[in-house]
Amino acid sequence: MKKKKKVNAAILIIGNEILSGRTQDKNISFLCNWLNSSCGIAVLQVRIIPDVEKIIIENIRSLSKKFNYVFTTGGIGPTHDDITAASISKAFKLKYKYHKEAFKILETYYGEGEFNDGRKKMAKMPANAKLIYNPSSAAPGFITKNVLSLPGVPSILNSMIENCKKYLVKGLKVHSKTINIFTVESNISKQLGHIQKKYIKSVDVGSYPFFRLGKIGVSIVSRSTSKKKLNDVNKDLMKIIRSKRIKILNI
Repeated sequence: MKKKKKVNAAILIIGNEILSGRTQDKNISFLCNWLNSSCGIAVLQVRIIPDVEKIIIENIRSLSKKFNYVFTTGGIGPTHDDITAASISKAFKLKYKYHKEAFKILETYYGEGEFNDGRKKMAKMPANAKLIYNPSSAAPGFITKNVLSLPGVPSILNSMIENCKKYLVKGLKVHSKTINIFTVESNISKQLGHIQKKYIKSVDVGSYPFFRLGKIGVSIVSRSTSKKKLNDVNKDLMKIIRSKRIKILNI
């Protein structure tokens, strides 16, 4: 596939159980890391919404216009509150119907006697959707236009993720470097601001406080698609750290 300089994505987590606090989401960090490191795709927005048709439709329409890709998780199972597939169909004004291949996969997996209505429901999706194969529990995810729909169960999503690659245009890989130092943010905030301004178009610089070995510290993280610019930033950072005689934990 051809590479673009910048390819982005949004993640849409769908599920009342996430918003209620009953279930802790593990998919956001996994998807962000996989998209950035394996595909060069930057995740620029994450939303968590309930299993409400109107809200799903509104978010699918707005995100699919704004970003190159939208990844949804949750709501494609066999129960009454799994409405993601039907809602995406309405969002794009497509028929919601049985996908022949998905139906056959599930029928084979469960067997004729165990292939009940709930399980058949997992084969219903937007017309002309392309399948994202599931090596764990058979029920496939699907892609509609630029929206990739995956299950909410982390172990199943993880097993399926590589099957998304064929649908994605890869961007440039984002490189990162972290310097951990023993100091407080206020001691370096002004200098970090100057560095970020200097490299605003090519490098993102962030600072994140931590408490380790009984001391307060800061992790300075710089990220860029350019290794050269990343090295330039870190040279400037090291000059500041040495001039202030700040102890480095590790680089």
